[in-house]
Amino acid sequence: MAFLNTTFRVSALALAGALLFAAPAAAQASSNDPDRVIARAGEVEVTQADLDVALADPSLALPNVDEAQRRETVIAYLVDLKLGARAAVEAGIAETPEFARRLAYFRDKLLLDDYLEARVAEQVTEEAARALYDQTMAGVEPQDEVRARHILVPDEEEAQAIVARLAAGEEFEEVAREASQDPGSAAGGGDLGYFTKERMVAPFAEAAFAMEAGDVSDPVQTQFGWHVIKVEDRRKQQPPSFEAMREQIDNFLARRAQQELVLALREGVEIERLDAPAAPEGEAAPETAPR
Repeated sequence: MAFLNTTFRVSALALAGALLFAAPAAAQASSNDPDRVIARAGEVEVTQADLDVALADPSLALPNVDEAQRRETVIAYLVDLKLGARAAVEAGIAETPEFARRLAYFRDKLLLDDYLEARVAEQVTEEAARALYDQTMAGVEPQDEVRARHILVPDEEEAQAIVARLAAGEEFEEVAREASQDPGSAAGGGDLGYFTKERMVAPFAEAAFAMEAGDVSDPVQTQFGWHVIKVEDRRKQQPPSFEAMREQIDNFLARRAQQELVLALREGVEIERLDAPAAPEGEAAPETAPR
């Protein structure tokens, strides 16, 4: 029997079930007692432990729903879930071979998930994260960065006119706002921020990185048009901090730990594929090696 669509069930309950099981704010406070009954429908009871498990279910996340409303909706869902499960047992579904197979599958899946989660948590530590960060940063060479502004125009004649205006004392930022045809930087006075050499097209990068802070270039041609460049600053690129990288590091450590754990489970175990098609006559069947 296929599972009902969770979104459909929860959406329906959001309209009716949450009203049926609405409770005063004082009664909605979380309890540390997992056996506390928080809802009852006839002989069916929903406990705090039931609610805690359901609230941890990603399929019941209910984005854009506040926590109080989500709690009431999930309680209503649990009541219907338990009523439906009791009806299924009475109908004999729990005794069918198909149900037993599916129950065994999900039991194995939950066991593996919990096993991996517990073991991974042992390896994703502050010390492991810091060690990986230090190891990675030790091999990173700081790159040169330039902060520059530019004025982009379609032809060399206009670019030369821009150079003349700047030489006569006009402010670079004001000329950029007036004349530059780069929609991404004109409003900011032509400011491109800091960039490394490989981020820019070659002629632009070569010119910018050959200049010192305060220099203004002669016209530079690229496939986008003609640029007049002003270098504002030069510096060495700062590596990202440990705090900024922590989430990525933890994710990497977790993936690596999961992979190692699964491979360790296979270590020394002979895995046989008994559903492989028979080898054509005259050909040897492939050998199965221990993993």
